[in-house]
Order: sequence, then C-alpha cells, then structure tokens
Amino acid sequence: MSATPRTLRRAGTVTALTAVSVLVAAGVAAAHVTVHPESYAKGATDGVLTFRVPNEEDTASTTKVQVYLPTDHPVLGVLVTPQDGWTAKVTTTKLKTPVKTDDGTITEAVSEVTWTGGKIGAGQYEDFDIAFGQLPEDTDQLTFKTLQTYSDGKVVRWIEEPQSGGDEPEDPAPTLKLTAGDASAASAAPAAKSSEKAATASAGTSDSTARGLGIAGLVVGALGLAAAAFAFVRTRGARS
Repeated sequence: MSATPRTLRRAGTVTALTAVSVLVAAGVAAAHVTVHPESYAKGATDGVLTFRVPNEEDTASTTKVQVYLPTDHPVLGVLVTPQDGWTAKVTTTKLKTPVKTDDGTITEAVSEVTWTGGKIGAGQYEDFDIAFGQLPEDTDQLTFKTLQTYSDGKVVRWIEEPQSGGDEPEDPAPTLKLTAGDASAASAAPAAKSSEKAATASAGTSDSTARGLGIAGLVVGALGLAAAAFAFVRTRGARS
C-alpha cells in the first residue's frame, strides 16, 4: 500500500527534527574548550599544544582566557606564541618536587597563561598555541583547567575532570592523553611535515621545469616545420 501525502509529510518532519537534534548535540559538544592534538607520547620534547576556545554566547564576546598548567606533573620549557590582538601573561610557580633533567634540576615551571585584550565574537573561535620543551613521563594524562570570561561578565569554568567509564562532564577541562609511544618520533613529526612540504615544492618546481622545456621543444619544432615549408614553396617557385 502506497504512503499518503500526510504520512510522507509526517515522516519528513520527524526526519528533519531528528537531524536538527543531532546537529544541535554536535554543536554543544564542539563548543567545549579543547586541546590539540588529543595525545602525545610521554616525555615528548619540542612540541606545541593548541587550545581551541569557541564562543558559546550569542550576545557577548570572549575577552579573557586563562589556562592553568598542572604543577604536580609540570610541563617544562613553556613558550607562548604571539597572538594578534591578544596580550599573554605567563605565571610561574615554584615546584614542590623539583624535576631533574639532562640540563640540570628544574625548580620552577609555568602554572598559568592568561590572554587578554582580544575578542572572540559569536559563532567564532580562537586557537591559542603553547610550545613546550618536554612533557612529563610519570602520568597518563594532563588536565588543563581553563576559565573563559565574556564581555558581559559571565565566567565559564572548564575545570571538571573526566572520570574513567563515566559520562562526559558538563564543563570538561581540556585533557591531553600521554601514551607510551616513542617521544622522539612524536617530536620529529613537525620536522617530517616540513620536509614533506619541501619535497612537494621541489617536485612542483621540477614538474614546472619539465613542462617549460616541453613547450619550448614544441615551439622550436613548429618553427622548424614552418621554415621547411617556406623553403619548399620558394624552391618550387624558382623552378617554375
């Protein structure tokens, strides 16, 4: 039995509502402050952490971002990438347990980075980069509690730590997983990417050169044919 127009309309309405619900849920999930990449190898060196901060409000802008770095498992050698329109303030804290490295004993580490002066508008996001010298080796994850302040005075506290096997918190803190992978391989990834770009550029240059030589050969060949035809016509004319 064929479906009636009313049935088709009802099915279409249900499908549309379901799609909207999925999109809304995805939008809410994507609105959390997150850290990228999601994982690094334990003890990784010379890497970058990117904190993505979306604006959730329709009538206010994000004007301040505070990221707190753990000091029980400190991130060493922190440097802040300059951000257009934003001013970064770096706060260091004396460690309760100093960290021994090949370069000596570290007694202080960065505990907070605060960005002010900029603005993230409705429907926008901003990426804030922090470079590090070395990640800890004695933990499986790092939690970066974050405060997001809006132009209307509202403060969203992204500080809830996810529990293993539990539901995602309402305001989860950005969390970086630390794996037992090869730290040197993880740190070499940016260099490998740069080499790949260089190789691609070199290949592109070689391809352009080959094309240029091919076109030049065609032009020379065409000129040769034209000269031969002219000589043939001239010779026939002289014989006549």
